[in-house]
Amino acid sequence: MGKKMKTAVEKVDPGKEYPLEEAVNKVKELAYAKFDETVDLAFSLGVDPRKSDQMVRGTVVLPHGTGRNVRVLVFAKGEKEKEAREAGADFVGAEDMIEKINKGWLDFEKVVATPDIMGVVGKLGKILGPRGLMPNPKLGTVTFDVAKAVKEIKAGKVEYKAEKAGVVHVPIGKVSFDQQKLIDNAKAIIDSVNRAKPSTSKGKYLKKLCISSTMGPGLKVDINSVSAKR
Repeated sequence: MGKKMKTAVEKVDPGKEYPLEEAVNKVKELAYAKFDETVDLAFSLGVDPRKSDQMVRGTVVLPHGTGRNVRVLVFAKGEKEKEAREAGADFVGAEDMIEKINKGWLDFEKVVATPDIMGVVGKLGKILGPRGLMPNPKLGTVTFDVAKAVKEIKAGKVEYKAEKAGVVHVPIGKVSFDQQKLIDNAKAIIDSVNRAKPSTSKGKYLKKLCISSTMGPGLKVDINSVSAKR
């Protein structure tokens, strides 16, 4: 553990559950990296994602964005290709983009595709799938409304999905954001995760909630301090 990290850890009470507002302020205070660190929420949920009826997954457009310029690739042709470019997509195409990806090009972070081209895009499953980049109608990334999809991603739309142990990690912005913006973004994520609670989930759903910056220590958040509780 580096000197700066050690100093930051010493300022955190490991046995305390901080109210959300105080936790956000503390994360900002303890950030020490020379770059603008990302602030993340980590949920521990009372679900078993190995069971299909207990998977927790969703998307939410953060009120204040993520603080990042996300590079978006759109698979589309004709009028939809033009629509995607006008909406701000960084890369647009069809077979030409598929060829580039097959040759190793992966300079993008989100992918949108129109339904009519998914038959061809599906051939990239082995490349895009493991990286979480495959377009998915449930996440709004397989759609003819490509303009809306691109604008939402650019505005700060984030995806989340429970991992094997029922853990969900979601970015809520940058440490340079003012406290209220991070709180608003955190509440939007918490509300969305609460709404995604499977009907088959028994017992306590939101078991633990932690917040941290990229390089900083994690802080436990008092679940009772967040607005949406289940």
